[in-house]
Amino acid sequence: MSKPSSFSDSIAASPAPLAFWRRWWGKQSPSRQDRFITLGPLLAVALFLAAVIAAFAYLRIEEIDREQQAVKRDVEYAQQRLRLRLLERQEQLMRIGRDVSNKEVDAEEFIVQAESLVNQYPELMTVTWIDSKRRVKVAYASPSVHPSQSRAAGEQLKVGETDGTYELARDLRQPVYSRPLAANEHSGHNAPTLQLQVPLDDQGKFDGVIMGEYSIDGLLRFGVPTEVTAKYAVTLINDKNLVLAGNLPPRRNPAARLLPWSDAAAEYEIPVSPVGNGLLIRAEGYRASLGVVGSGFFWLVSALSALTVWMLLGTWRHTRRRVQAQQALISETNFRRAMENSMLTGMRALDLQGRITYVNPAFCAMTGFSESELVGRTPPFPHWPEAEIDTLMARLDDELHGRTPPGGFEVRVKRKNGQIFDSRMYVSPLIDPRGQQTGWMTSMTDITEPKRIREELSASYERFTTVLEGLDAAVSVAPLGSEELLFANKLYRSWFGGEVSGHMNLIAQAGVPAAMPTEDAIDPVDGMAGFPTDTLTTAQAENAEIFVPDLGKWLEVRSRYLTWVDGRLAQMVIATDITPRRHAEEQAAQQNERAQTASRLITMGEMASSVAHELNQPLTAINNYCNGMVSRIKGQQISNEDLLIALDKTARQAHRAGQIIQRIRSFVKRSEPNRTSADVATMVSNAMELADIELRRHHVRLSHYIAARLPNIMVDPILIEQVLINLMKNAAESIEQAHLPTARRSVELRVVPKHIEDQSVVEFSVLDSGRGLSPEVKARLYEAFYSTKAEGMGIGLKLCRSIVESHQGRMEAENLYNGDEVVGCRFTFWIPVTPLLSPAPSASDTVAAKDAGVH
Repeated sequence: MSKPSSFSDSIAASPAPLAFWRRWWGKQSPSRQDRFITLGPLLAVALFLAAVIAAFAYLRIEEIDREQQAVKRDVEYAQQRLRLRLLERQEQLMRIGRDVSNKEVDAEEFIVQAESLVNQYPELMTVTWIDSKRRVKVAYASPSVHPSQSRAAGEQLKVGETDGTYELARDLRQPVYSRPLAANEHSGHNAPTLQLQVPLDDQGKFDGVIMGEYSIDGLLRFGVPTEVTAKYAVTLINDKNLVLAGNLPPRRNPAARLLPWSDAAAEYEIPVSPVGNGLLIRAEGYRASLGVVGSGFFWLVSALSALTVWMLLGTWRHTRRRVQAQQALISETNFRRAMENSMLTGMRALDLQGRITYVNPAFCAMTGFSESELVGRTPPFPHWPEAEIDTLMARLDDELHGRTPPGGFEVRVKRKNGQIFDSRMYVSPLIDPRGQQTGWMTSMTDITEPKRIREELSASYERFTTVLEGLDAAVSVAPLGSEELLFANKLYRSWFGGEVSGHMNLIAQAGVPAAMPTEDAIDPVDGMAGFPTDTLTTAQAENAEIFVPDLGKWLEVRSRYLTWVDGRLAQMVIATDITPRRHAEEQAAQQNERAQTASRLITMGEMASSVAHELNQPLTAINNYCNGMVSRIKGQQISNEDLLIALDKTARQAHRAGQIIQRIRSFVKRSEPNRTSADVATMVSNAMELADIELRRHHVRLSHYIAARLPNIMVDPILIEQVLINLMKNAAESIEQAHLPTARRSVELRVVPKHIEDQSVVEFSVLDSGRGLSPEVKARLYEAFYSTKAEGMGIGLKLCRSIVESHQGRMEAENLYNGDEVVGCRFTFWIPVTPLLSPAPSASDTVAAKDAGVH
């Protein structure tokens, strides 16, 4: 029997059991049969390579597993050797500890035993006897130990020097190992160490520890068997994967070990007992052989596989070229037809005599005429409106003679149903493959909708311009980096005459950047490249209030960035006349300034009796000193030394009276608000000096706590002093109304730093022992002209809160409880250390800053 000549013949010649496959093959289209024939060799290549790779991968995985098991056994063996060595040293140190606890070993004998132990075991660096007060009694260090790591008798252990193991050994009363420590944490040396704390017991009481310090490098060199270090790169690491001893080879990708040519070796790590997870031993084997790569079997199979793949690929390339040649013509034809059918632009071809030779489906869809109704027609064409035939004939004559404008021209076209639409036509010569012109190709686009939209936009622009012209604000737009004015409304032109200088002056006075830096102007790169247009065009407008001397007006200037119609980045400025508002705010500021001055005078009037009593004491003392000196001088019973002492005391009392008067004068003196960097302690001291006068009159004790190293704050010191005096005076009056005994009459002032609302602040708190705030009073606490005192004006707390809020702070009040009983009240306010940035202060800001006074 002859062999089948092709894959199709082989299927046809198959026995009856393959009838199903013959029917399936016969049902397939020729293109699918060609695709199957093309992909068959590739599938065979893929299966062959997969089988070869799977075989080598299996062998490689088996080899890796053997290596890994060997590394694991050796590392566990090394870990056991290290464990036994540490336990032996631990037992020896515990033996010394028992002798010390039983008073069988003194300091000299301890040195002898420690020296013997350190000299016998090189990994042990120092042995130290530490008492229960963390003081070194006796210590012995190996001669090889760095001087910074040795400890002298009587030296005190520093906090954190033992990593907490001293305290743990004291609490557990059993030996405790520390985490691996880098000696530079307390000594400046770089050798990592390990500490062992063995507790001492004196009749059931903790009596200190015996501390042994190991060199981790010594543990590696003397504790790990040499047969292990000869086969592996052994290192000791901590729980953070930092190398403490040994040299760790570069870490390799574990997946790379599956490759036959990879030099990655097996590795394994395990914690070192009894230290725990803080110290691990890791070993990585040295790659000593090339595995299966070195065998001739590998290279033989690789060569045969490459030859087989090359032959299969050759067959695949041959069948692929044949299939491609069969499909090339079909693909080209389908592509050209699809391109013609998918175009939205109508295409029409004319010969040199003006006859239509070709129209595409889009042209037919636009006009409503079929291809048979248009091809072969001569002018006038059926899609020409009857009323414009003469004009269109002239246009056609221009087309045939090449006189059409490059930008095209607009014409009106009639559909088959009689509708008329606007279109734009572009004409170009039609050149054949030999380079000769055979006619003209015309493209047509329906512009009815774009033309309607353009007309609507034009009308919308006129309406928008009318609105802008009627605004009571000046609006101007100018591009960045240019002195061109893109737009200006009527009010802007009336103020600045339509010049761009007015736009630039508004930007300069408002402090808004009008252009990018130009240091690199000589660079040929575009200066606007990289400018964040998206962020700028969507950002919030920047506001500023400025005074324009040329206009004699206050203007509120708002600016923002936008993208102009031509794509350039521009800046729009809107200036609104706020002169009447500024005048009203200035008048309100002046009235509030007078109100806060009057409020301070009212406070001093209420405190007049207390101030008089306070001044009476130094004045009475001055009078008594003077009368005494006059009497003793007349009786010649005073020496010069006694006279000087009396005069000095008289001067101190006069200075005290002067200080009281100067403090009162500074407090009531009318001054402009002046925010400076103020010292908190000085402000509090000045306020306490005046408030203490009133508190003593009410027999109230004033205590205070001021935190150390408070930062300076940007405030008006006089205004903050007024708030403190008002709160302390109200606290004293609340205690007076509660009729408390003298022992319970107290006011406490606390000043501490805090972190509130994501900012650093200084908090002031005034606590009293009065009756607290009732719910009714608390609800109306900051209401103007509301007071619980018969002679009160009801403006003190309201003005205090205004002062605090003008400094960007907050004030609040709460009752103090002892169980369910109200035992006092606490007023708290805080001032930020660094005030938030804000625009230039307006008249309203001035009012808030000066809105001060006391009740």
